[in-house]
Amino acid sequence: MIYAQIAVCAEEIEQKVIELRRDFHAYPELPWKEVETSKKIEENLRSLGYENIRRGFGGTESGVVADITGKADGPTLALRADIDALPLQEDVDVPWRSTCDGVMHACGHDAHAAILLGVAHILASLKEQISGRVRLIFQPAEESGVRSGAKQLIEEGALDGVDAIGGLHVWSPLQMGKVGFRKGAMMASADIWDIYVKGRGGHGSRPHEAVDPTIAAATMISTVQTIVSREIDPLETVVVSVGKLESGTAPNIIPETAHIQGNIRTTSPVIRDSMEGRLRRIAGGIASALRCEAKVAFTPVYPVTVNNDAMADMLLDVVKKVKGEESYEEVATVMGSEDFSFYQQKVPGVFCFLGMGDPAKGSDAQHHSPQFQVNEDVLKDGVILLSSFAFHFFQASSC
Repeated sequence: MIYAQIAVCAEEIEQKVIELRRDFHAYPELPWKEVETSKKIEENLRSLGYENIRRGFGGTESGVVADITGKADGPTLALRADIDALPLQEDVDVPWRSTCDGVMHACGHDAHAAILLGVAHILASLKEQISGRVRLIFQPAEESGVRSGAKQLIEEGALDGVDAIGGLHVWSPLQMGKVGFRKGAMMASADIWDIYVKGRGGHGSRPHEAVDPTIAAATMISTVQTIVSREIDPLETVVVSVGKLESGTAPNIIPETAHIQGNIRTTSPVIRDSMEGRLRRIAGGIASALRCEAKVAFTPVYPVTVNNDAMADMLLDVVKKVKGEESYEEVATVMGSEDFSFYQQKVPGVFCFLGMGDPAKGSDAQHHSPQFQVNEDVLKDGVILLSSFAFHFFQASSC
């Protein structure tokens, strides 16, 4: 059976996958600067006989996409790993700690890249049994926000000819040995909004001769919270946060302008589409009432990560086969965001968490923290899971 062959292959290359992960960890690179990381990935793929290899996206030398085609005709499945690091100083003393001051793999993308290279080895070994094509996407700049790597790669053709996509994320909040995902909304959207308020400056002793934008901004800050409390169905999930307020330069000066910046997260694409209009209505109404002017800028960042039902069912079948039914955990929707969501807007996709939390190994630290550590015991599981998912996808597609 193919799953037994995959398990044997994964056992044989486990140490190589660990070494790759440590190498990526020791030499992290920030979004759109993953040049050396991409070169190493390309070298590995070329040595394995991959085709249609392309390195460099977004006008950079970062990111790698490559194909492997089986003997039989069939659909194309993409598997994606992100490869960028974070601007963070590592606080973990291990031999393979970051050699780059102020840059660290603090989210697990080094593990994702190593896992997908492990999958590349297995697919190359079992190429004759592939009933279609697998496209491996080593994506830069997942952490880049507005300049998302996924969005850019899609624009440059990374999904052309692809029928479906899968991906995973090592996950410290989830117990080691568990695989967590759910149908529908898996992770929230994330968007940024700015409100620029213009009044008329003046002296603090003569407020009647000025038009105070700070009062208007403060009223807007409190009122935008009523979107969630009074305009949205209580059974829906929406978060409106204010992260920044700029106004004034001295205690006795009424300023000319004020600036509010915040973010919105929701698990509903429909609600997401409505939020810009709601913000504009509130900002405009309050500004008019308080004799100010208001301009609203709404910046879409990441869509909702939505797992396709059929793809989620396929992944669940794989988890049961290779890890056992007790290994699956239906996780609650996470309010963090992922640019994997852009792929899912184009083709059916499924995204899952590979549990790695283990306090004894220090792998339960939060993602994006200086103490973050990857539990290397789960790397082999990730290789088996994605490899098995690929073959199961082709089997299901041929039925």
